[in-house]
Amino acid sequence: MNAYSNVMDRLRSTFSSGKTKDIKFRKKQLEAMLKMFEENRDEICSVLNADLRRPKQEGVVFEINVMVNEILHLLAHMDEWSAPARPTKGLANLFDDVLVYKEPYGIVLVIGAWNYPIQLSLVPMAAAIAAGNCVVLKPSEVSSHSEKFLLEKIPKYLDNDCYQVISGGAEETTELLRNQFDYIFYTGSGRVGQIVYAAATKYMTPVTLELGGKSPCYVDDTVEIGRAVRRILWGKNSNAGQTCISPDYILCTKEIEKKFVEEFKAVIKEWYGEDVQKSPDYARIATDGHFKRLTTFLTNGTIAAGGRHDPDDRFIEPTLLIDLNPSDPALQEEIFGPIMPIVTVNDVHDAIDYINARDKPLSMYIFTNNAKDKNLMIASTSAGAVCVNDTVQHFASNIPFGGVGPSGMGQYHGKNSFDTFTHEKGCLEKSINFFVEKLGDARYPPYSDWKETYLTSLMKFRNYWKIPYFSQIVMFCLGIGATVLYQKYRNSH
Repeated sequence: MNAYSNVMDRLRSTFSSGKTKDIKFRKKQLEAMLKMFEENRDEICSVLNADLRRPKQEGVVFEINVMVNEILHLLAHMDEWSAPARPTKGLANLFDDVLVYKEPYGIVLVIGAWNYPIQLSLVPMAAAIAAGNCVVLKPSEVSSHSEKFLLEKIPKYLDNDCYQVISGGAEETTELLRNQFDYIFYTGSGRVGQIVYAAATKYMTPVTLELGGKSPCYVDDTVEIGRAVRRILWGKNSNAGQTCISPDYILCTKEIEKKFVEEFKAVIKEWYGEDVQKSPDYARIATDGHFKRLTTFLTNGTIAAGGRHDPDDRFIEPTLLIDLNPSDPALQEEIFGPIMPIVTVNDVHDAIDYINARDKPLSMYIFTNNAKDKNLMIASTSAGAVCVNDTVQHFASNIPFGGVGPSGMGQYHGKNSFDTFTHEKGCLEKSINFFVEKLGDARYPPYSDWKETYLTSLMKFRNYWKIPYFSQIVMFCLGIGATVLYQKYRNSH
């Protein structure tokens, strides 16, 4: 027994009743979640601004739009994705039903993150609902206004017997993890991810860990540098750089570095004016501790642009660092803020070697119009995802999103979200009639060389099973053959 035993018992009872498995019920809950966004749009923007000084447009684009579109995508395809699949059959199963049923895991724990406190909590929660699970949501306590919003609104819009929101910090999360969940979805740091993973192993609970890392951004001389810098800085400085997939550092030649610095200064002035701190379009660092950590990076290398900061306002100006030593913390730790180091390389091969000598990143960015170099980088490196000639946009593209190695495990978005919270249960349904029994009779003792040859032929993989309706065609032909033989038998008697 622990503090959350009653919550778990309530959800376990609900799931056992089959309530959340009903497709109409799932759709009703997702539609209610959409209604929550429609009716509380302004309040969502307000709590994001209170937590992160998030500009309204960033709140709408990165939180509300991503969330709404994910729900709409789930609603549009839920019937299709929930239906039993019928994989290709071999000759041995020609007269059988081969099915893959899509069933929910049970009770899912979703642990959200503070940097995108609404979207990173509710996107996985919506997918778990769509798949038919009960859900315990643990939002981040760091973004306290967003946490309060979720605690108040979700019980008003969603079924409380199926979905619960738990508040609290590290102590409450630790207590929560002592319970036996059927799936855990965590977004956050690698350090806490290891704790979550260790807790999951007690019950052999499957997990998705959305972590982070140092996402490299390679820029060569074939792209228009002005457009490239704008796209890079948008991905880097949105939410003041507190994005797990923001470009962490630049890889380029010394020649490109000079041009990048000049364009950097021009773009920052264009977007935020002479004094970035006075701009309404620039967010703030979430906590004093995170601010303090980030400012230590400002002593690494040389500040080529930016560098101003104000602890009272938790403000750090978009900053570009050059001439760093490989051992500098800014090149060793994930930055997670508006500070961007530049690492100079000789060419694309040098850049590939640099990336491969480090942990596999959550994202990799390539700015080039050279198809050969682009393909070489994609083929020669490993990352959770790749985005070419832009940054961050792949997050909302319904392609698999997730890390590899230290940057995480598992993936979601689009169909991958539904699949993450779905167990695929294979099922073989065989007829027990005389004809089918005789076809498989050779499997029984006593064994013989003839039986072995027959079974080997029966089980052999044949690529022509990919022909549409092949098994139906074969059965139709067998039916005609059986009819002809029957007629001959009757005529002869």
